[in-house]
Amino acid sequence: MNHDPMMPPQVERALREYRALLSAHGMTWGEPPLGYVRMMPFLRFPEEADRMSIRPDLDAEFRDALDGEVPRGLVALRLTTDGRRPEHCLEPRLEHGPARPLLSPGPVPVTLLVDSALPHPVEVTADGVPYGIAAGGARLLDVTTATVLTVDGAAVDLSGLARPAPAARLRLRAGFPCRWSVTSPGGHGWYPEGVPERRDNDDVPFFHGDDVVLTVPAEPVTIRVTRGMEYGVAQTTVVPRTGEETLVGLAPQRLYDAAALGWYGADLHVHMNWAGDLVAAPAAAAAAQLGEDLHVLNLVAGNIAGERVYDREALQHWAGRDLPWSDAGHVARMGVEYRNDLFGHVHVFGVAVPPAVYHTGFGTDADWPPNAAICGDLREPRAVLGYAHPFHGPISSPEDVVGEGTRNCTGRALVVDAALGLVDGVEVLHFSDLSPVPGTAEVYRRLVGAGNRLAALAGTDTMLSFTRQDTVSSPPGWERVYARVDGPLGAESFAEAVRRGRTFATTGPWLELTVNGLGPGETLDLDGGETVAVRARAVGTEVEHIEIRTAAGVLAEGPGPEITASLPVDDADYVVAVVRGGPHPRSPRGRAYAHTSPVYLDVRGRHVAREEDVRWCLRWLDLLDELVRARARLRTRAQLRDHLDLVEKARAVYESRV
Repeated sequence: MNHDPMMPPQVERALREYRALLSAHGMTWGEPPLGYVRMMPFLRFPEEADRMSIRPDLDAEFRDALDGEVPRGLVALRLTTDGRRPEHCLEPRLEHGPARPLLSPGPVPVTLLVDSALPHPVEVTADGVPYGIAAGGARLLDVTTATVLTVDGAAVDLSGLARPAPAARLRLRAGFPCRWSVTSPGGHGWYPEGVPERRDNDDVPFFHGDDVVLTVPAEPVTIRVTRGMEYGVAQTTVVPRTGEETLVGLAPQRLYDAAALGWYGADLHVHMNWAGDLVAAPAAAAAAQLGEDLHVLNLVAGNIAGERVYDREALQHWAGRDLPWSDAGHVARMGVEYRNDLFGHVHVFGVAVPPAVYHTGFGTDADWPPNAAICGDLREPRAVLGYAHPFHGPISSPEDVVGEGTRNCTGRALVVDAALGLVDGVEVLHFSDLSPVPGTAEVYRRLVGAGNRLAALAGTDTMLSFTRQDTVSSPPGWERVYARVDGPLGAESFAEAVRRGRTFATTGPWLELTVNGLGPGETLDLDGGETVAVRARAVGTEVEHIEIRTAAGVLAEGPGPEITASLPVDDADYVVAVVRGGPHPRSPRGRAYAHTSPVYLDVRGRHVAREEDVRWCLRWLDLLDELVRARARLRTRAQLRDHLDLVEKARAVYESRV
């Protein structure tokens, strides 16, 4: 029997198991109810979820965060009493946006918030399933327009959430795979048959493909097409005729061609499955990668909050091999994410052998072995390791890094693993630090200034099993790390370029840096006393500000698109370039940013080791030592000793650099 190369038997079995979990438990797939698992249903509304805190009653917290507003995609069922009638007389009221055009008979999915202002409990049933609503309480439910809904036995009609509309057909053609968005008045999105109804962080509907056919209402529809950050957006509005097929030929214009210059963009942190409202197959990853023209895709296997490692079977089948849709311009690999929520997460690209350990510290498991031991085991001649979403906001001191010691994925062990040469880079760009001055970049420069050679990386943490979920439902590659590759693109050549630090991370702007003609990852060997010429250039309409920085801080800055500077070099140093900008469609959550890896300036064989940065890292180690003793979940004194020995080894490295 011939199997689909995109769906080997062990992967097919795993996906069946995931569908059973989704059916039984909803979008959490039955994962242990850690805070970020409990937040999953509410992160479909990211602006409102940002105003929430993780409290016992998240439904009421979400209701309060709405502050009376009803965002697109939500229907509110307000339960009040009629002031003109006795208090016990219920007055249910539906609040929602424009009714969805209904092209054929059938139910339409609805996310329903039941919001009670009643002074007593009520029971809401949905297709016979009862849900108790406390006095003044709330409940978020997933239903459909065909759901039989009652409140204390009184029926609530949901049919008005949709309206009949005549149907027409669109054929969309660009000549190459793209990302399409088709919307009708009211913001309703339209998709080809069988394609998941995905929306990005900005609530824009999208799907991938070329020469695709879809059914739409016979009324004005707006069509937008793009193809990742190297392309602009083309848009048109048409009024298709009932019962006819309308051909729309539309293609986005290329803004720059990185591959023509030997640079290839990657998203090093993408999940096929990580709970969610659907189960994603390899074909979904292929469509997204090609539709975004993402040169390199790293699909990582990883756990959520329990023992199950999602997409482990795919890693076991494809480890060390390109995924079936890879071609000369696109490489996809199965990678892995090692996770410990107290000390930080690491992703691996180019792994040839599945690891023995995928996670520590979850449930009742010990925070052992230490991250450094796992990183040592994960290092392979052709693999690269990077810390994933290590810091979550502004950071000005080592105390900010360690914080209160909560289990929030902070990369607290990075200071050790960088000193011991166990990781190759850091996600300077990621979903969890989208402030105008990312704290991760500040820490990255401290680590580099303290003598660690680390590449600037990017990973979105996109999860293809979510159709609408904060940033993780946006397409892969909305942040990318570009690496300058020698020769043809391949997993090995890309990994080698990352290992050498020949990279920059970006939300969209193209960023170049040279020092005496050398680019990121290169080293100038100087005697001291020379003056070097520095040039930074950016491409992108969103670029507002360019900086050239050394270990001491900003050397030069300006609005761009190009700035230059002369730098006298007496001591070892480094140079990076940074770009900032305002809102842009290529930059979810409203800001543009790019950061290069360093060009290193060694003097008389000595590498940069700025004393202030070394002392900063030593203080970080002191705090890490205290955190391990106070907060790590360890079972034996030997496990504690393993952690503390690594801290002392890293301390010796930093002290040798002072």
